[in-house]
Amino acid sequence: MILLALAVVLVGAAEWPRLQQRFGVEARRRRERARRKASLKLLKSETDEFAASVERDLEQLPTLDHDHDRP
Repeated sequence: MILLALAVVLVGAAEWPRLQQRFGVEARRRRERARRKASLKLLKSETDEFAASVERDLEQLPTLDHDHDRP
């Protein structure tokens, strides 16, 4: 029985770094960060939307044809 307990402690000590990576404080921080990043979404910048809006407005403006004014 004592040998079994000693074997469990020895295996636990040998596997401690791997267990720490998976279940430790740093692992929890990585999981929380991944969860936060997953909820983010990419937004277009206001300058891109503004430039596209100005281009659309300019295309819709009437233009003056100077060729018709000449005799």
